[in-house]
Amino acid sequence: MARTAIASRLDGWFHIRERGSTIPQEVRGGLVTFFAMAYIIVLNPLIIGGFSPDQAATDVEGGWLQNGQVAAVTALVGGLMTIAMGVVANVPFGLAAGLGINSFLAFSLVGELTWPEAMGLVVVNGVLIVLLSVTGLRRRIFEAIPGELKSAIAVGVGLFIAFIGFVDSGFVRATGSASPPLQLGEGGSIVSLPTGVFLLGVVLMGILVARRVRGALLIGIVATTVVAIVLESILQVGPSLGQDPNAWNLNAPALPGSLVALPDLSLVGRVDPFGAFARIGPVAASMLVFTLFFLNFFDAMGSMTGLAKQAGLAAKDGTFPGLKRALIVEGVGAVAGGGASASSNTVFIDSAAGIGEGARTGLASVVTGVLFLAAMFLTPLTQVVPLEVAAATLVIVGALMMSQIREIDFTEFRVALPAFLTIVVMPLTYNIANGIGIGFIAWVLVHAVSGRARTISPLLWIVAGLFVVFFVRGPIEALLGL
Repeated sequence: MARTAIASRLDGWFHIRERGSTIPQEVRGGLVTFFAMAYIIVLNPLIIGGFSPDQAATDVEGGWLQNGQVAAVTALVGGLMTIAMGVVANVPFGLAAGLGINSFLAFSLVGELTWPEAMGLVVVNGVLIVLLSVTGLRRRIFEAIPGELKSAIAVGVGLFIAFIGFVDSGFVRATGSASPPLQLGEGGSIVSLPTGVFLLGVVLMGILVARRVRGALLIGIVATTVVAIVLESILQVGPSLGQDPNAWNLNAPALPGSLVALPDLSLVGRVDPFGAFARIGPVAASMLVFTLFFLNFFDAMGSMTGLAKQAGLAAKDGTFPGLKRALIVEGVGAVAGGGASASSNTVFIDSAAGIGEGARTGLASVVTGVLFLAAMFLTPLTQVVPLEVAAATLVIVGALMMSQIREIDFTEFRVALPAFLTIVVMPLTYNIANGIGIGFIAWVLVHAVSGRARTISPLLWIVAGLFVVFFVRGPIEALLGL
C-alpha cells in the first residue's frame, strides 16, 4: 500500500499517466539522459580546468581552476538544476555546463579577466535572463517565432547532435586542410577500435529502436559499454590525450579501481560579479555580457524547442506546459553555474536521449539530477561509459528528431529558405544560436521584401536586428576600440 501511495503522489505531481508514461519508463529515461550527459563531468574540467598550471586555462593574473574541483561543482550544479527543472517545470530536460560558453570563457574571457571576474559576468548574464523570464518577455519572444521556424530548429538540433556524435566518435574527422575540411575516419577509412565500438552501438541501438524494444537506448548503452570494456582490456588502446587519433576520445572504458571519491567544493562562491567592469571598463564588459547573453538565451531556447517537440509536449505554436517556469530555471542555472565556477548551466540537447527512451515528465529529470549528485562521490563510475558510446546514442536520437521536418512546407520558398538555413547552419557552425539567428534574419528579410511584412511579429524584427549586431560584434568592438 505504501508503494501504491508513493506512485500515486508521483503521478499527481508529475502527471505521468496523463502524458502517456509510466514510472519505470521515466526512470529509464532519466538513466539514459544521465549516461548521455555524464561526459560533461569529465570534459568541463578539461576545458576550463587542468591538473597543473602549465596545461590549464590560466587567467590574466595566472590563476587557474583545479580539475577535481571543477568536476565536483560541475556535478553539483548540474544535479541541483536538473532536479529543479523536473520539480518546478515538470519537463524531462537535463541541465549542465554548456559547452559553447565554457569554451568562450576558457579561450576568450580569461585572457583579459581573472576566473572569478569571468564567472561574475556569467552570473550577470544569468540575472538578465531570469529577469526577462520572470517578466514574461522571454516567453513572448518564444511565442513570436513562427511555427515553421520552431520545427526547423528541432530538425537542426537533431542534425547538430548527430554531427556531435559523428565527431566525438571519430567517424567524422577534420582533414587539416581547407578543402575538404572533413573526412570519413582517418584518411577516409575506419581504422580505430573506438570508432568501431561507436558503429556497433549505432547498429545495435538502431535495431532495438526499430523493433520498439522497451529500454532500447539503455540496453544499447550498457551492452556496448560492456563490449568496449572487454575489448579495451584485451587490446589496451588507452585514451588519446589529444595525440593518438586511434585511441579513445576522452576516457578509456575500464572497471574503476575505486568507487568513492570525496568532492572538493571549494570553488563555490569564488566569483566577482563586478570586477570585470572595473578591470576592462563598462563598455567592454557589457559587450562580453551581450555575447554571453546571446549564446545562453537562444541556445537554450533552441534546445527546449527541439526537446519539447520530440517529447510530444509542444502545442502547435511550439509552447509547452511549464514553459515560463522552465525558462526561469534555465536562467537560474546560469547564475548557479557562474556562482560555483562551473560555467553557465543550460538545457542539454543530450536530454533527447532520455526522451527517445520514453521520458515525458520531470520525474526523469529528478532521476538524472540525483545521479549527477551521486557522481560527486562516485566520480570513477562516470568514466566507465566511453564518449563513443554516448555518441552512438546521439546519432540515433538525431535520426528520431528528423521527423519534425514533415511540419515544414518546403514548397513555399518564403518558408523553405529560412528553415533550410536554420537547419544547416547549426551543425555547420557547431552552434545552435547561430542557426536560430540566421533563420530569424532570413525569415524577416524574405517576408518583408516579398510583401509579407505585416505578418512579422514586432518582437521578431527586434530580435533579428539584435542578431545582426551579434554577428557583426567584431567590427563594432574594433570601432569602439575594445
